[in-house]
Amino acid sequence: MKKLFITLLAACTLTSAKADEGMWTLYNLPNAVYETMKQENYQLPYGALYNGDDAVKNCVVNFGGYCSGVVVSPDGLVFTNHHCGFEAIRSHSTVEHDYMLNGFVANSYEEELPNKNLFVSFMIEQKDITAYLDSLGLNKLPESKRAEFVDSIENVMLKDIRKQDSTLHITIQPFYEGNQYYLTTYRDYDDVRLVFALPKSMGKFGGETDNWMWPRQTCDFSVFRIYVDPKTGGPAKYSKDNVPYHPKKWAPVSLQGYVPGSFSMTIGYPGSTSRYLSSYGIKERRDAQNEPMYKTREVKQNIMIRHMRADEAVRIKYDSKYAQSSNYWKNSIGMNKCIDSIGLIKQKAEFEQKIRQWQDSTGFLKGKLDFELLERLYAKQFKAVKAFTYFNETFGGRSADELTRRAYRAHNGSTVKGDENKPKSQYIEFEDNSNKWDEATDKEIQAAAMKFYREQVEEKYLPDFYQIVDRDFGGDYQKYIDYLYKKSQLMKSGKKIYINKKSFSKDPGVAFGESLNNVLYSLADEVTAGYDSIAIQERYLCAAKLRMEEDMPNYSDANFTMRLSYGQVGEYLLAGKPSGYYTTAESMVEKMILGEKGVIDYETEPIMKELLSKKDFGKYTDKTTGKMHLCFLSNNDITGGNSGSPMFNGKGELIGLAFDGNWDSLSSDIFFDKELARCIGVDIRYVLYMMETWGKADRLIKEIGAK
Repeated sequence: MKKLFITLLAACTLTSAKADEGMWTLYNLPNAVYETMKQENYQLPYGALYNGDDAVKNCVVNFGGYCSGVVVSPDGLVFTNHHCGFEAIRSHSTVEHDYMLNGFVANSYEEELPNKNLFVSFMIEQKDITAYLDSLGLNKLPESKRAEFVDSIENVMLKDIRKQDSTLHITIQPFYEGNQYYLTTYRDYDDVRLVFALPKSMGKFGGETDNWMWPRQTCDFSVFRIYVDPKTGGPAKYSKDNVPYHPKKWAPVSLQGYVPGSFSMTIGYPGSTSRYLSSYGIKERRDAQNEPMYKTREVKQNIMIRHMRADEAVRIKYDSKYAQSSNYWKNSIGMNKCIDSIGLIKQKAEFEQKIRQWQDSTGFLKGKLDFELLERLYAKQFKAVKAFTYFNETFGGRSADELTRRAYRAHNGSTVKGDENKPKSQYIEFEDNSNKWDEATDKEIQAAAMKFYREQVEEKYLPDFYQIVDRDFGGDYQKYIDYLYKKSQLMKSGKKIYINKKSFSKDPGVAFGESLNNVLYSLADEVTAGYDSIAIQERYLCAAKLRMEEDMPNYSDANFTMRLSYGQVGEYLLAGKPSGYYTTAESMVEKMILGEKGVIDYETEPIMKELLSKKDFGKYTDKTTGKMHLCFLSNNDITGGNSGSPMFNGKGELIGLAFDGNWDSLSSDIFFDKELARCIGVDIRYVLYMMETWGKADRLIKEIGAK
């Protein structure tokens, strides 16, 4: 919701590449966009993207509901990023068999590892159903009822499609700020197994030092395989009897490489952009969301990483959590820097003034789109939104400590056991999940975060347990946390906690959760009070932009549906100097030497330095430069969720996997900077080289059949 309209632009960079902005839906790709793609050396017919069994879309997957991936073999191999497979790799790791640290190679189908709750989805079809929903009365409903109405229609349609094919599911999602709605049909595959992963030293090479930065040498990939029912060949829950999936379409892998100006196309599942967002919304994003996010995460991450470096068992438990937290910690810092450096709020306000003038001359949405009202609405909720972000980053989300998670679940989210006809017999209990968290780490993080939260917000946003900290523990947060762990039944795994006895409400951990809930509900009410009114105004603003520029192609903001982006391989000006468009093995060896001198993010196993120090990389050597390319730049449009997206050349052949954007354009979620925006991809030749030389994965190399 609330996003900024951007039209198709063209501008020269150092390599004369055009910055072809856009995250385009495939089924209705504008002809003007396709014609531009052809001019830039896209060589496939229009229908080859979306129509028929051999369509390019049919080899691209939604990976796990948070990333993208691509099928690369007739036996269902899937490439995605290492950081997308991070949690699956971590979940199989122990101190004795640490696949995060040492990597993993399955030498047979039997050795490939199943993953609980991991799935991939293929998009089957997409279509615009705006007119249908309008005919049912959508636009006659108040804002607060729209989402509920759409959900009800979705549920009815889902039941109907499941009667025809039980392996399918559908979603109805808003596009263009709710001015349009698309129906998308998917098929999910739930048996997805880990096949190959490099050691973390390579899959996350550069760590936070290099995250969002260029130049990069990260070998950010992992390999999975889809398994299916042996009788039907269709989706199935995990079974040892399942067999590899045989797709009708998989991506051919190319060793031919690229040159500056080469066509580059990504297809994947970008998560969320806000390019229609008003200037008032951008200010809120900068000051009330991004800033509280990175400040709170920094407090937690500093403690987390210290414990991780001190204990291997703790590192395994927190690796994935730390990576997820730090990724958007750095992203929010970079986004705020970019917003200010390009004067984005001022630019957007000036564009809104043009819309006002156009509205005055045409009368479009007169009496509906009200800029003064929109400004007042955002101003009214600003403090509450900022406090809510601090609250959520401190006490909510995946970064919450185990005690806080259990305290919330004691009130909502836990399965109630016992006889429902005998209330006093009903209880909840928490399983032993000590393999996922560490008590000393969690306790220190929780105490520090609680103290920091208090320093950032007004007193009215403090849960009442802060009074207990002051009164009974002399303001010592660590003593209070120690007390909760010692006295609360919540922290005794396997203990029956009877929810209808007096002891329940007297439990200090339960009381802690109730105190959190009270503030959460109060904050949520304050934040959402103007939500509907803001949503209406932002939708009107989007509609005005679209109408004002209706003669130009336009795309909807990302919403984790399949999108296409196209552009070219090429460099940009980095600190006033050409950035280069690829990195080499030599550049990585230079960083590895720094790792040997104590730079932790550049530390690797000796074998990795040996493999990257070779003078001849054989078929993986680039024919133009004579070098082994590791990572490369294109001006493809990218955001979170695009991780693992295949990068295709003009023939629809795989040349790399997208894994990051660049620091210089981290405002791209709300504004695409045509001069600076770049997508960072790992070269597919680097991927295959590491699979062949380090992994000795000859069976996989043969299966992929790169040419």
